[in-house]
Amino acid sequence: MDIDQNKDFEKLLDESVKFHGHLCPGQVIGVRLSMLGLQLVGIADPKGVDRKKLYVIVEIDRCATDAIQSVTGCRLGKRTMGFKDFGIMAATFVNLETSDSVRVVAREEARSLAVKYAGHILDKRAQQLEAYRTMPDDELFAVYRVEINVAQSDLPGKPVSRVACDRCGEWVQDGRELKVDDTTVCRSCHGQRYYRII
Repeated sequence: MDIDQNKDFEKLLDESVKFHGHLCPGQVIGVRLSMLGLQLVGIADPKGVDRKKLYVIVEIDRCATDAIQSVTGCRLGKRTMGFKDFGIMAATFVNLETSDSVRVVAREEARSLAVKYAGHILDKRAQQLEAYRTMPDDELFAVYRVEINVAQSDLPGKPVSRVACDRCGEWVQDGRELKVDDTTVCRSCHGQRYYRII
């Protein structure tokens, strides 16, 4: 990172730590991952003039996701962020105006490379915190140019549809319903329920 990027990084990391509640390696990775993804898709001001151009998909519900939210301003509730529960420390950044899209993945081998950048620190967590600040992007991340079509039903704005489940009567928005034997059902009634009614 050059000097200006480092100043930006420290400011963004400070904001991210306040948002998340504590400093951890995931915060450092999430901030750097976001900075790289935004740069690669041409988004300079994600919380300002570019805010309507950006869509981010995260693949893990861990610390880095809070950092990505903090840096980009994208949120599930704003429908500017999607979540795919893949359990991978990765995010895809989409410039909705240009369709430029990149998937940035934290490299697992960065953990073992931390000693190369902060070997003077014996505590593994502290070592990673320090190393992830300075490790080159290509050692910390894998980057893939990707093609992605974000469905209209996933974008910000009013719901594109609302239908009642024929079994339970609950309302399903934005095409998340299923058609089964000529009936409309919610995912819970189709056997995808994550809870048990008692």
